[in-house]
Formats: sequence, structure tokens, C-alpha cells
Amino acid sequence: MTDQVIDVTDLRRSYAGGFEAVRGTSFTVGRGELFALLGTNGAGKTSTLEVLEGLARPTGGTVRVLGHDPYRERAAVRPRTGVMLQEGGFPSELTVDETARMWAGCTSGARPAADVLASVGLGGRGGVRVKQLSGGEKRRLDLAMALIGDPEVLFLDEPTTGLDAEGRRETWDLVRALRDRGTTVLLTTHYLEEAEQLADRLAILHEGRIAATGRVADVVASQPSQISFELPEGYFPGDLPPLAPLGVTGHDVQGRTVRLRTDELQRAATALLTWAEGAGVALRRLDVRAASLEEAFLQIAKDATNEKETVR
Repeated sequence: MTDQVIDVTDLRRSYAGGFEAVRGTSFTVGRGELFALLGTNGAGKTSTLEVLEGLARPTGGTVRVLGHDPYRERAAVRPRTGVMLQEGGFPSELTVDETARMWAGCTSGARPAADVLASVGLGGRGGVRVKQLSGGEKRRLDLAMALIGDPEVLFLDEPTTGLDAEGRRETWDLVRALRDRGTTVLLTTHYLEEAEQLADRLAILHEGRIAATGRVADVVASQPSQISFELPEGYFPGDLPPLAPLGVTGHDVQGRTVRLRTDELQRAATALLTWAEGAGVALRRLDVRAASLEEAFLQIAKDATNEKETVR
């Protein structure tokens, strides 16, 4: 058995009318890895996920999950995977317990329904009808049914939409525990903090193509850190120490607020504070921060758009 549980090569997916939602994406996901697929609305995330889940055939390229074509060899793949769609669509009149028993009856090697419901915080809601659940509770039920077969590969499409902060954190802990047990997880999410907290690696999709991929730390590190502060009265940007030797790659000034972009955060911040100490001034509204995944995501999407416009 290969260590690459998911293998996508030059995947393309088109819809009626000729719209190409996925335009030649390639990536792999290793056993026990959590891989996040990110992108703005319409980037091709769900279109890619549906092919991997065996719900649609690719227009071009090849996809393998656990060594099999998930669409043509669905019988070999589906019992070993769990799928959490953006909306579960369970019968609204069934109770939570009835839904779990129904789903278990359709699942090979199903875990005890009570155990799965308890693991997602629905242990005390078994007698409640699905239509009476809150939005967050419905997402918990969706997750429970994705886990009931104890899958080797878990597909999570926006798993924490509708959850409050506590529920989101609890879901993160559960997903981490699954990964630590060896479950391979492919996640799509609009919550960039979620991807930053959970993912081992990620890919950022933009208009059907991968604009960036790699370890989360490496993608974030591709963007500069930032230092912002308010210039003291009587001082101007030219009074600051020379910026280029400090790894400052750019800056902008708005009123008296200065923002520096640097690849050497500690060095630049130390030099700036040393200058302020020597000048006997205070840098008000001082904010020193490393790049975040959100900043990297926005810049990568912007660069991809600019590159496309340049090609045109």
C-alpha cells in the first residue's frame, strides 16, 4: 500500500456550457496527514472534493483514493471513507438516534451509534428531531455520520460552519485526535485560522488552479512580517534608521502611521526599538506581528489575479 492515500494528477472538471471549474490541479495527501484545500468562492474546492468523494467523474486527469478510482471503483473506496458534505440533508422528522441507527444500517463496520454521537457532543440529544436541532447541532450530526464507519480517509467540507467558538474548538480537538490515530483528512474551510491550526499541508486554489501549496509554515513564511507604529511628533520617515539593511522590503505611510514589511522581524524590531530608546521617544500604537495565513492567502490570491491580468 502506497503512503500516498490521495493522488490527484492534472484534474479537470467542466460543467455544461463549457465552464471549467477545475483547470489542471495536482497534489498528493499522505497517510495520516491533514491537508487543507483553500480558496475563495468559486475557486473549485467543492468541485475537486466531489470528484475525490466519487460523486462525480473528472473531465480530465486522474484521481486515486486508496489506490482506486473513486468513481469507477466506488465499491472499493466508499466503505473506507467518511464524507461530511456542506449540508447533510437527513430526514427532518427522524430523531438524532433514529438517524444514527439508519445511517449505521447502511454503513459497513459501523461503530455503536451512541459512541459516535457522544464523541461530537450529541449524547444527550438522541430524542430530538433533526428539524429541531440548531444549525451547529446539525453540523455535529453531519460529522457524526461521517465518522460512524471509522473511516481511513475523511473528507470534511466546511465542517464548522454554524458552530459557535466553543463548538469549533471542540471539533478541532476531535479532528486532531482522528489524525493522530492515523486517519487521513482532506478539509475545505473558509476559516483560515482553522486551516492554520489543523493542517499539515495545504493548497490554495484560485480560479480552478493551485496558486500555492506546501506546509502551512512555509506558505505563511513566504509573506513578510509587519511592524506598524505612529511616528512621534516632530519626526518624519527619513529620521528612521536605514531600513534596507534591516530586511525591510517595503513600507507605506498614512498620516503619521508607518507600516514596515520585513523578512527579518526580530532584527528590524530590535533596531527600531533601539533607535526609539536612543532618541528618547515612544512609538505609540506599536504592533509587531509575523505574517498570518490570512495575509498569505489574500496576497497569493491577489498575485494570481494580477498575473492573469498581465498575461491578458
